[in-house]
Amino acid sequence: MNLPGNGTRTRLHTAAALALLPLLALTACGSGDGGGGPAVAGAQVSSAPADDPVAGVRTVDAVAALLPADVRKAGTLRVGSSVGAPPAAFYPNGQDKPPAGQDIDIADAVAKVLGVKLERQDASFETILPALGSGKYDFGTGNFGVTTERLKTIDFVTYINDGQGFAVKTGNTTLTTQVSDLTQLCGLTIGTGAGTTFEKTLTAQKGVCAAAGKKPYEVKVFSETGAVTTALQQGRIDVVMSTINGLRHQAAQPAAQTAFLGEYHRLDVGFAFKKGSPLTPALQAAVNELIRNGTYARILKKWGTTASAIDTSQINPAEHT
Repeated sequence: MNLPGNGTRTRLHTAAALALLPLLALTACGSGDGGGGPAVAGAQVSSAPADDPVAGVRTVDAVAALLPADVRKAGTLRVGSSVGAPPAAFYPNGQDKPPAGQDIDIADAVAKVLGVKLERQDASFETILPALGSGKYDFGTGNFGVTTERLKTIDFVTYINDGQGFAVKTGNTTLTTQVSDLTQLCGLTIGTGAGTTFEKTLTAQKGVCAAAGKKPYEVKVFSETGAVTTALQQGRIDVVMSTINGLRHQAAQPAAQTAFLGEYHRLDVGFAFKKGSPLTPALQAAVNELIRNGTYARILKKWGTTASAIDTSQINPAEHT
């Protein structure tokens, strides 16, 4: 990022600008959100909308009755939550305050329909799915994309349709059009999150450049979302692969200085459960109740993700092709 001034002042300005980048970092669709940093006072890009569509949600007894008896008696569900950046999940007021975002609102609204409280435990994206099998969490949230590979070991209840996309630094002249074929990335360095569908897609297809007689692309993986954006701004990577909604939201923030290159591959996104979980029918019914009563549409409008709305929640749909 080029800033005016020189010497110490330039270095201080640059450091201050880079400090904002984690706030603009990408939430990962089926992707690694990373930890996400605390909000900086006055940083408008990290503020949460004031409206609260979840406030009026009430328990629906017929839906709550679908929960296993022991869960109804306990009155709580443990959720492993990966909190990264807007619009999915982020910390608008610092990590010592509650998170906000589309995923947070939907999970909270589902819990209210079911008449239970959520015990939300922050976790890094790549640790949540393995922890489901051990019973550490009842379910996980983190913009988890539904893929054929994940369906072998994880059950999903869908609540939105997001997917994979690409972004570059504003002013980039090397890559200026929508990426529809990974050979467009040959010779470039791509940054993405650890343990994500993005990393797996890029790794699995790495041979396409050699097959086309071109220089291979390089993949750099980051465990923290803010680090991806910082690397882009510092020129250590040429392009970012992450969620459609996250990249679109980021590009709308002038301070981010990124340009969204469009959609590459759509994916359903869902709450994640251990295979065979008895909770999935209840959570599916709760999401569908939110769709029916209009709360779902209001949540998506709040976070600017209406284009990713689904008509009905599904359990374990096939991956989009």
